[in-house]
Amino acid sequence: MVEEIGTLSPSALLEVLDELAGLVEHAKPVFMSQDVRVDKQALGGLVDELRRGLPSAVERSDDLLHQAQEELEAARRSGEETLAVARQRALELVEQEQVVAQATARAADIVAAAEKEAAALRAGADEYCDARLAALGETLDALTAQVKAGRAKLSERLEPEADRVRWDHVAEVDWPQDR
Repeated sequence: MVEEIGTLSPSALLEVLDELAGLVEHAKPVFMSQDVRVDKQALGGLVDELRRGLPSAVERSDDLLHQAQEELEAARRSGEETLAVARQRALELVEQEQVVAQATARAADIVAAAEKEAAALRAGADEYCDARLAALGETLDALTAQVKAGRAKLSERLEPEADRVRWDHVAEVDWPQDR
């Protein structure tokens, strides 16, 4: 990492703190006390270095923390938006599925009604045809009876003993105009 003027990288700050701790640890003890004797110039130089680098490092850390919080907030908003869109789409799909189910049920009702009506129409048509055929049969029976009666009447007139000559018994026809 490139070190800027007046700023220290986090690793450089740690190095200065390590040097400061080393200076105190290796300092000469004062006779009969817990105090130690430290090189004032070395200690002052390290403290000055910390004073110069620490505020900018803390500021940079604050900036990084603020940026991370903004990115986290943006990610949270994006996640909420994605979740809202997904929920909306799920609702749309459920509604669409309900519409399809309702349409399917309605179509089944319509088909059932149409089949029932078609069966009723077929039954009505069959009954009508049966009635017409029965009437036709009666008419044919009456005509058959009339034909039989007519033929019987003709048969009586065309008996060999009758006065008239049957046309199928004449060998040669004598027409009135031929005379």
